[in-house]
Amino acid sequence: MPTDLIADLEWRGLLKQTSDLEAIHESLKTPQTFYCGFDPTADSLHIGNLLPLMALRRVQEHGHKAIAILGGGTGLIGDPSGKANERTLNTPETVAQYVEKIGVQVRTILDPEKTIVVNNGDWIGSMSAVHLLRDVGKNFSISVMLSRESVSARLENGISFTEFTYMILQAYDFVKLFDLHGCRFQIGGSDQWGNMVSGLDLIRKMRGESAHVITFPLITTSSGKKFGKSEAGAIWMDRNKTSPYAFYQFWVNSEDPDVPRFLRYFTLLSQEEITAIEAEHAARPELRSGHKRLAAEVTKLVHGDAELQKVILASDALFGGADLATADVDTLIEATASAPSCSVDLAAIPSVPDLLVTLGLATSKGDANRLLKGGGFYINNVQVAANAPVTITAADFLGGKVCVLRKGKRNYATVRSAA
Repeated sequence: MPTDLIADLEWRGLLKQTSDLEAIHESLKTPQTFYCGFDPTADSLHIGNLLPLMALRRVQEHGHKAIAILGGGTGLIGDPSGKANERTLNTPETVAQYVEKIGVQVRTILDPEKTIVVNNGDWIGSMSAVHLLRDVGKNFSISVMLSRESVSARLENGISFTEFTYMILQAYDFVKLFDLHGCRFQIGGSDQWGNMVSGLDLIRKMRGESAHVITFPLITTSSGKKFGKSEAGAIWMDRNKTSPYAFYQFWVNSEDPDVPRFLRYFTLLSQEEITAIEAEHAARPELRSGHKRLAAEVTKLVHGDAELQKVILASDALFGGADLATADVDTLIEATASAPSCSVDLAAIPSVPDLLVTLGLATSKGDANRLLKGGGFYINNVQVAANAPVTITAADFLGGKVCVLRKGKRNYATVRSAA
């Protein structure tokens, strides 16, 4: 039997607006089907998309089915919500490629036994203009559409008829999913409220049936920054766009006040587990146990446990002083991607003082020699004894690819094989 989804969403801070809470409570006494849409605006989802995915996963955890609808049709039109200007339209071929890639990511997060993945291009792509205008469009009032925030916010800068119709197409998605799968619930971000309630109206007018919508809040960090951005840009779910190491580091570097919120939003941990982590986090913040658990849970969910273990091992090796030879070399290279680096021919490796100057670990050869005499220099986390003669050979390159040089505790750089 279903468990109390609404109470869980509320506790997790994932409940913003509902269409009719009393009716929703009554409906959820029996298993229901929810849907959420994902438009293919890029070849990967980013962590801003992770919140709706986790909301759908919570739906599944409470005994309901989930539909992830990929916008192969609506993605050709462009959603005006939250955008000051018209989107650039991608080609049908590009949108189709994006749909295929994000479909893989969606299936990774959701429970496959309780998930239906559909592409609204299957019905929007074959919809005639007459059908859109006569059978669907006649149910929409222009004055109501103009009052919706997604449209009204764009009137000053201008909105094309193309994006103006997006609301109609999204509403029609709800009708199609009602027909095909008996879906009566839509869940999404609060910026989609206008589009979502338009779907309720359309089901009532076209099918004479009731449906429900639930929204969750849009996220900002505690300092007011846009969630999901780093100095390097968006944090993507595709490892080729954001490496698992960089993904993990984003979460582990969350601001302290955000950790309890993000544990509730982005993990499958129970309320009891999260409460215990929050208590430990509050009592011993210097241990950063909450940050580490958050980063571990989300990285495992998106990239799998094997990648998580590689990331943790590389982190421990770099910053915990462990033997770097135990770390996965490619993960280590990802982990040091932002550090100063240079490439060398393994048959003609420069002297250590020359490398230290090149990498910015020393200001001059004299400064480099003083560092070497003082014993504050490390090769692959192994300390070089004070005044000991030191050279770097091909044998020092882990996997034949990289050698990590470090000055002090955290000031490191890499020398990479040019081969």
